[in-house]
Order: sequence, then C-alpha cells, then structure tokens
Amino acid sequence: MGSSYIKRSLEPVLKKAASEFPAVVLTGPRQSGKTTILKHLFAGQCRYISLEPPDVRASAMEDPRAFLERYPPPVIFDEVQYTPGLFPYIKEKIDADRDKSGQYLLTGSQNLLLMEKLTESLAGRAAILRLLPLSRREAEGRPLFPLPWESGRGESSEKHLSFGNLWENFLRGGYPELAAKPDRDANLWHASYVQTYLERDVRNLRQIGDLSQFQNFLRTLAARSAQLLNLTDVARDLGVAVNTIKAWVSVLEATYQVIVLRPYFANVGKRLVKTPKVYFTDVGTLCYLTGLKDPEHAASGPMGGAIMETAVLSEIVKTLVHRGIEPHVYFWRTIAGAEVDIVVEGGGKVVPIEIKLSATPRPAMASAIKTLQKDLEGTSMPGYVVHPGDVRLPIAPGVTALPFADL
Repeated sequence: MGSSYIKRSLEPVLKKAASEFPAVVLTGPRQSGKTTILKHLFAGQCRYISLEPPDVRASAMEDPRAFLERYPPPVIFDEVQYTPGLFPYIKEKIDADRDKSGQYLLTGSQNLLLMEKLTESLAGRAAILRLLPLSRREAEGRPLFPLPWESGRGESSEKHLSFGNLWENFLRGGYPELAAKPDRDANLWHASYVQTYLERDVRNLRQIGDLSQFQNFLRTLAARSAQLLNLTDVARDLGVAVNTIKAWVSVLEATYQVIVLRPYFANVGKRLVKTPKVYFTDVGTLCYLTGLKDPEHAASGPMGGAIMETAVLSEIVKTLVHRGIEPHVYFWRTIAGAEVDIVVEGGGKVVPIEIKLSATPRPAMASAIKTLQKDLEGTSMPGYVVHPGDVRLPIAPGVTALPFADL
C-alpha cells in the first residue's frame, strides 16, 4: 500500500475475525480507512470489488447469484450498503460451506441500513467490527499503547507536543488522509468531507428531507458539544419538531459522526432515560463545524473546553473500539452539581476522568473525582485530570494529573 500506510490497532482483531468467521463486516464513517486496511491485510489472498459504481451495483442487484459466481470467495466487497439485497445470497453461499472462514470481507459506512439487513441475513455468520478515524496512538506509530489505567503501561509515552502542535492536531482531526498528507489544507478537506457525507450518506436516509436544514442542525449541535443536549431547545432554534431532532441525532450516531454519552448510574436502566451529552467522533469535524481555523482561537475561545473534552473522549473510544471492544463510557453528575466529565467502566470498576484547559494542574481540580470516589467506594479506580500541558504528578490521593500526550 506504499509508505503512507498507517498501522491500525484493529489489524490483529481483523485477522483473528477473518480466521474464525465466514464473513467479516467492517463498518465506520467514510474515509476512516476501511478499504485501505482490508487491502493492506488481505489483498494477496482476496479479490477486491467496489459496489459503489452504478454498473457494478446494478449487476449485483439484478442477478445476485450470477454476480457472486463471477466473484467467488475469498473476496472483499466494498460499500455493501448500496446492495443490501446481496446479503441473503451471501448467506446462501456461506451456508454451502459453513466451516470455511474468511470467505467474504465486507465494508459499509451506513450502520443504520447495514445492520437492519445484516441481522436478518448474516446473524452468527459474520463478525462485525468498527473502524473510526485514527487515534493518536495510531497516528504516532504506537497503535497498541495501553491506556493509563491498564496493566503493561509505563509511566509516560515519552511523546510530548507543544501547545501549538497539540491544538493544530485538534483542528486537523484524525482522518487518515490528513495524517498521511500533512500539507493538505484541513479546512478545505473537512468542508469537502461534510458535503460528501450529506450528499452520499444523509440523502439516502429516510429521516432527512432538507439537506440545508440538516447542515444547520450539524452546526447547531457542534456549538452544543460537551453540554447536556436539550432537544427542545435545538428544535426551537431550528424551527423543527423535537422528534425530527431526535431522528437526526440517531442518523449522526448511526453514521458514526457523533458519540452519545449518557450519565453513569449503578442502576443500568437509569442510564437510558436521562439527558445525554453529544460529542463529535472526530475533533477536526467539530472544529470545522464551529468555524475554527486557528489553534490560538480554538484554545482560548468559548469552544476550547468542548474541543479538549472531545479529543480525550474520542481517544478513549477509538482505542477501545479498535481492539474490538464495545466501550462503556459515561459522564457522572450529582443532584448537588458535582460532575466528572468521563467515566470509563470495565471489569466491574470505573475510571473517573476530568478534563481541564489549564496546563497547570492544581489539587482543586480533583474535587469532583474525590466526590465520585467517595460515592462509588469499592468500584472506583484511581482517577485522572487530563490537561494540555506536559506535567504528570499526583494532585490528590488517588488522582493523577495527566498530560493529553500521555493519554
């Protein structure tokens, strides 16, 4: 694939899935690198067919059995959301030789449409994995580097970024093309990406009528990033029904553009009914939608905190997703108003994480984490205050200040 290929954390998971399942479905947003990683890992043994060109798509839909005979396994079918009618016939092929693994490697960028058909046709026959934009670990060539609270983790990544570089990276975001081509204009790239997303993904989804109104919704949502999402307020601002806003948020989540963060409760049922926060999956998308082009303005402006929170949440979610793990990530809030930005749950324990814009950690920054640790005594692990500076030090019992570069 050339020298610009960036090694992904998902590679060992993909190889394992292809060795154990007849089919592997790789989903994720456009331009996250799905085609690249499959070609990199399997081009030597699989034929590659894109289902995006209209003539190929028509051939697959008009006579699916003949199409599958023409392209026998092992084969990579790219952009399979365009041909959902193909799934029952792939199932038929798989069932004819059920014990053979790695027959069909499929990619798709529209989770909403894809999963409806997959659950009907390929249940139990396909491993379903997600590839999001690059984590910083991947961009820096250390894709398997553990998270701070995990075993096998050293004290530091020994990778420090200057203030300007850190915020420049936030503006660019994590899409592989921008990482592989540092001379590309990030603002122009994101403008093109958002337009392509609207035209190719959103237009195909039944909940969307007016694309210009939906683009206004994207910008409105970006301005509310990291805040509690009041659907009524958003609906009033845009002059549309609350149910429409709810459907549009679902579209963004289904196409991997946003992460919906729900409040943490020990009672799992409560998590589903309380007001969530919404973050954009890629911090560069957030910066573009809020009109930010300059690192200094991004850091010191009203969106600085939301950008920093988005970067931290995105790094944690991408690191876990790219291991094939479903991330259990929440925020925590008390009636009295104490709040911890991120709570990562795993193995019956929770890791509390606060995010601060100040590069000078102080003990007062640990107060909300200490409240959580007291309330969740026995289940809370040591916490972290993540900041944009380069100082790592304990600031309270069980709380460490952690540079973003060490995350």
